[in-house]
Amino acid sequence: MANINETRGTNRDPITGEPGSHPLGTGVGALGGAAAGAAVGSLFGPIGTIVGGAIGAAGGGAAGHNVAESIDPTLETEYWKSEYQSRPYFNSKYDYDTDYAPAFSYGNRVRNEYANRPWDASLESDIKNGWESAKAKSRMTWDEAKNAVRDAFDRSDRTYRTYATTDQFYKNEYANSNYAKGDYSYDNDYRPAYRYGTQARSMNLDGKWDDRMEADLEKGWHRVKGESRLAWQDAKGAVKDAWHGVERALPGDADRDGR
Repeated sequence: MANINETRGTNRDPITGEPGSHPLGTGVGALGGAAAGAAVGSLFGPIGTIVGGAIGAAGGGAAGHNVAESIDPTLETEYWKSEYQSRPYFNSKYDYDTDYAPAFSYGNRVRNEYANRPWDASLESDIKNGWESAKAKSRMTWDEAKNAVRDAFDRSDRTYRTYATTDQFYKNEYANSNYAKGDYSYDNDYRPAYRYGTQARSMNLDGKWDDRMEADLEKGWHRVKGESRLAWQDAKGAVKDAWHGVERALPGDADRDGR
């Protein structure tokens, strides 16, 4: 990792090392771009929310094996129930609860069980037969279900890898921010805030950090904070850092705030 003082002074791009174009922030600031930049694939699709303990291996390869941590099933249900009809594979003769929900659930499970493998012909061959036991009352054949299964697999993979990257980055850098307090720890308190900012930005790629956005995020903090002891006023600096960290991996001034 680049020298912290040099990074602050030049606002280097997290991928190329070249000086960046965004003005420096007041927290982890410009360094935050490294977290999302290394997981840039996540920027091309919304990510979910993880509940439980820390992600395992760096890069998220083994993430999901830790039984203490998993994708939040309630929020995933909400997401897919609102999105599935807009997917190119949607077939109106099938409904969400009976048919598509088991496919999305299976995709998440496959990502957890085969965390180190990409979706390819080999993986598809290995999981095809499992659909018969996972489908419950779904009327879809494997050929009809597999695109939904992969959709959930890809979203789950984006989620784990993005959070693994942000976790690794901010754990090393949060103490350099002007909002870090010695009474709070990264793992228990600040990590949920960084994850929240990352997730919120991935869901609002055209959004802008302004008073309205901050108010909306404040309302949602209690839902995602888990064991964090941070009140919103203590958490928002980390949330904002992570939000702008994602933006720095996007071309141009994505939220039009001059950063």
